[in-house]
Amino acid sequence: MSSAVTVVLDTSASPLLVAVEKDGKVFSTRRSGIKQEKLLFPALHKVLGDAAAALPDVKEIFIIRGPGRFTGIRIALTFASMMQFLSQARVKGATVFEVISRQVQNSKKFKTWKKAHPTGVLAVVLHAFREEYFLQFFDAKNAGPRWLSREELLQTLSCYSAPLFVAGTDKDFTPLTSLLAGYTLADAKDCRVRPQTLLAMNREEQFASGALEPLYLKPARFELIKPV
Repeated sequence: MSSAVTVVLDTSASPLLVAVEKDGKVFSTRRSGIKQEKLLFPALHKVLGDAAAALPDVKEIFIIRGPGRFTGIRIALTFASMMQFLSQARVKGATVFEVISRQVQNSKKFKTWKKAHPTGVLAVVLHAFREEYFLQFFDAKNAGPRWLSREELLQTLSCYSAPLFVAGTDKDFTPLTSLLAGYTLADAKDCRVRPQTLLAMNREEQFASGALEPLYLKPARFELIKPV
């Protein structure tokens, strides 16, 4: 009998990430390109082949629920839903914000900063589209993420009452250094989704709730439009 297999996916943006865990070993690949619908199955077949496994062996799936490209998010959700229906695979999921927050808060750099700034807060900033960004604060309120213009983002950060440690990426997954001056920034390696993080989060029951609910964010200019 084949061993049970876990698949983790991030199809929210390029590069696509696919990883498989079997018998404690992890096999992963990243594929660049915006058409994840064409990249997913070749990448999946590769890592399954590396693990000497097949689709029927997949019993657990962990996905990124967003934010990101609408089509990209739907690809992971559709695959997970299909596997849940066909083979009763168990599905869990998290947002990119939650994953990066987990990685950064476990880093030595953040822990050292937190000791020096006990009231400090982690903010995750991700490039959304053109001159617009996603933002979420990980504080006591833990309010939902927002989609802001560049100017709104800078103003929101500057008006925050506590010291900020900022994690995330700018356009084309470049560091935030040119966008944000005067803040302590997370290391780039902690701002890129790692398969090991997804596999660790998959072992936590809290990520089973709402696993197939996508996180789609709308630009602030659309949120401000009120119905007549």
